[in-house]
Amino acid sequence: MSSKQYPAGNDPHDKNRQSLFESLREYSPYLTLGFQLAAAVVGFFLLGAWLDDRWETSPWLKLLGLLVGSIGGFVKFFKTVANLEKKDRLMKKDSSSRET
Repeated sequence: MSSKQYPAGNDPHDKNRQSLFESLREYSPYLTLGFQLAAAVVGFFLLGAWLDDRWETSPWLKLLGLLVGSIGGFVKFFKTVANLEKKDRLMKKDSSSRET
């Protein structure tokens, strides 16, 4: 099997890899949002379950943990999305002002 040699900087596979890495770098903050939300909900629920077992208050602290985790997770989710959108708008505005 022969491999084709490309002049330096002209390998199409390098360009594809570079565009893939640029896309991943651009969208990676969005990819973590689901994990952050799930971690907050599950974490606070488990904390509530542990406290319920310790103080024998079942199911109240589980429900409270679920509520606090859900509210906190969604607040973090929406703040992060708003900040990322603001950053994206500023970058687009900056790039469009450079073009003109």
